[in-house]
Amino acid sequence: MKINRFDKIYFLGIGGIGMSSIAQFFLESGKNVAGYDKVKTELTDYLEKQGAKIHYKPDLHKIPKNFKIKDKTLVIYTPAIDSENEELKFFRKSDFLVLKRSDVLADISKNKFCIAIAGTHGKTTTSSILSHILFENNLKFSSFVGGISENYNNNYLNNGQEIIVVEADEFDKSFLKLSPDIACVTSIDFDHSDVYTTKNELLSSFKKFSLKIKKNGIIIKKYGLPIRGESYGFDSSSKYYISNFNNQNDYSTFDINYDNKICQNIKFKMFGEHNAENALAAFVICKKLNLDDNSIIKSLGSFEGVKRRFTYVLKSPKVLIDDYAHHPVEISMVKKTIFSLFIGKKITVIFQPHLFSRTRDFMEEFANVLSDFDEIILLEIYPAREKPLSKISSKILLEKINNNNKQLLNDEELYMHIKKSNSDVFLTIGAGDIGEKVNSIKKVIETNEF
Repeated sequence: MKINRFDKIYFLGIGGIGMSSIAQFFLESGKNVAGYDKVKTELTDYLEKQGAKIHYKPDLHKIPKNFKIKDKTLVIYTPAIDSENEELKFFRKSDFLVLKRSDVLADISKNKFCIAIAGTHGKTTTSSILSHILFENNLKFSSFVGGISENYNNNYLNNGQEIIVVEADEFDKSFLKLSPDIACVTSIDFDHSDVYTTKNELLSSFKKFSLKIKKNGIIIKKYGLPIRGESYGFDSSSKYYISNFNNQNDYSTFDINYDNKICQNIKFKMFGEHNAENALAAFVICKKLNLDDNSIIKSLGSFEGVKRRFTYVLKSPKVLIDDYAHHPVEISMVKKTIFSLFIGKKITVIFQPHLFSRTRDFMEEFANVLSDFDEIILLEIYPAREKPLSKISSKILLEKINNNNKQLLNDEELYMHIKKSNSDVFLTIGAGDIGEKVNSIKKVIETNEF
């Protein structure tokens, strides 16, 4: 597949967090870029300023004429695009080369030194930390990340192309298209039941991924995962392990131990043991690239975080924290962190379930992990690519939560409730559009108006 032969790249779902980084790559490569997305966002605004032509309603007439020449145009789509989308159907019927974003990432990285970060949780944070360390140490790399780095306000970083950093996504088994030189697996927890029917099937896919490493390549894994590779984690049996972890007011601190060495009192501006593990994973990868301890640790200290990963939106008069957590394991990690930071404070969690299938698969687990908060507010399920499922709803989840201080609210009711609330801390979590409501929640807390 020679994608370089195309001088025009058309994206279906151009504003997606995974698609927009590839769009930036092609814009910087001098390609003509256009596309469709259903929502105008900061990312699409940025792409338009960089020269992309974007429209926001499926319409064959809005596809630029010079993008309708099949020998000149490559079409890239995201799985979030409905198969009945009229533009997608047009390109397929007209015999254009139509590729998933995962195919394109595989092609971009295949002749480069590829570092792939896999795992059901932690991919984006680990990739972002790694990219920052590489940038600070002036390595020649490009990274395609599934989140917005606070340091660069972007999900694409280009400092050359000797190294390519990608997130290896297990959804639809797309990570099996990669052949990395270094691979990292951060976690393997059951998810995506529309792709994997059992945990064993998911595990089998990760094992296949671990075998995709290039000859003489390296795989590192979180301690305890049943795949091959060098281990890292909190367990002292790991080859690389963390000790003396603490959440402080403005940062976390920990030590890194390996090969009878100890790097002490590392200051890191993200909170939670899970984020310290992500930092450790990036540390290990950088050691494999022959960076020295002090250079890595200095870069860890200047990393500002990733948007929607335990992000402090507000610290006064009340605290508002926003996180992407949308799986029971992720919520449990965030809960542990926020409870350790705000002992004795009243904490309200505002959760928007993501996908009907995930809500069905983890109904009991969601109910259990949410029950421990002082107050629970649920929003309606964000469907994303899915159609509703019978007997699966936020109302049913609410009934299963073992806590009397719980409500299911719409947006207006939510803002009114926050206006009257006596909670000290608000936590918004979910992978849908709840992140777009955070500024409105912040305004209510600050001004008592909405």
